[in-house]
Amino acid sequence: PTAEAVLRHLADKRGLGDVMGKGVSDLKRMFGEPRIDVVEVHGRKLQFVGKPCILDTYLYPDSKSGAEVVTHVDARRSDGAEVDRAACVDALMRR
Repeated sequence: PTAEAVLRHLADKRGLGDVMGKGVSDLKRMFGEPRIDVVEVHGRKLQFVGKPCILDTYLYPDSKSGAEVVTHVDARRSDGAEVDRAACVDALMRR
């Protein structure tokens, strides 16, 4: 990846600071009950939905504590178009 892509990725991660590393109970406090809660062999996916966007959060065991925490986030509109992940988090927290 280019230096610009790396910087963009890091800036995006910082914008997601409210979600990254959070656990299930934190997410439910922030966004309410998830529309989808899928428990997989090695992780978990929680999906939160609001008028502006759909937020998928992926949780995997923390290497130190073993607790499931958010390590990745995807965001899109209901028509499937990608949206800014940090903006989606912000919009869903405001509802």
